[in-house]
Amino acid sequence: MAAKPDLISTAKLPDSSWTRLQERFTAHLLPPAGPERDAFLAKHGPNVRFMQASGGSIVPAAMIAALPKLEIIASNGVGYDGIDVAAASARGIVVTNTPDVLNDCVADTTFGLMLGAMRRLPQADRFVREGAWLKGGQALTTSVHHKKLGILGFGRIGKTIAKRAGGFDMEVAYHGRTKQADVALRYFDKLVDLASWCDVLVVITPGGAATRHLVNADVLKALGPRGYLVNVARGSVVDEAALLAALQSGTIAGAGLDVFEDEPRVPPAFFALENVALAPHVGSATVETRKAMGDLTVDNLVAHLEGRPKLTPVN
Repeated sequence: MAAKPDLISTAKLPDSSWTRLQERFTAHLLPPAGPERDAFLAKHGPNVRFMQASGGSIVPAAMIAALPKLEIIASNGVGYDGIDVAAASARGIVVTNTPDVLNDCVADTTFGLMLGAMRRLPQADRFVREGAWLKGGQALTTSVHHKKLGILGFGRIGKTIAKRAGGFDMEVAYHGRTKQADVALRYFDKLVDLASWCDVLVVITPGGAATRHLVNADVLKALGPRGYLVNVARGSVVDEAALLAALQSGTIAGAGLDVFEDEPRVPPAFFALENVALAPHVGSATVETRKAMGDLTVDNLVAHLEGRPKLTPVN
């Protein structure tokens, strides 16, 4: 029997997908940055053809250069902004991701955070647990239905969020790089104008340099004192310092946040705020979705191993 090819994993897949991966590859977990990683790459790098990454993995040009025989980087996530795709493409290395299989769970999380922030559900839970209900009712909150929903980024997940909004009778508009000819919803060519129009601004655009701090102080000011921000994209898209200032001053009404600029380190100032709902980057974190993502990652790697077209290439 031929030896299984070596594969470097930057982040272990869910158990069932990891078992599948090990059936076809000799999988090596990449050590943390430092001397141990340098020794690891010196030992395994010259012969590795396969890499399995995650949506949060950082795969810079220097790491790609240390793998002269690398042919594919399969990312277990829809986002791949941490991978230097240009450096990979220059070497003819294919990069894949896991679109579509996480759309529903991320859309569900979006509305969970929206309800959490606007109806103050985390605070309601604490209100009951701490016995405050015995002293009187909780303060009134803000309804979600019939509000205007602005979506920043109108790809697969953005469209799924828009579909969910129909159940809340929300009016939906969007902003992206270009107006989409096959989308009947209202389009704003300036993000600040979308923010001024909507009651809730959902961020679901890719991360990376091109979108860094796209949601800045001007956008938050336009969203206004009755507006809510929900970020289920990347922490880098929102100017976190400006967001904290806007929440503290009442420039906006509140926020639901699943992502942060320096995860898992969240600024403690958020913890003191009663107008935010916080989550630890769990947009796609269900057993069903993570299994589907892991399986698609393995399917892309096996397709390359067998000389078949990749299922979901991004370059």
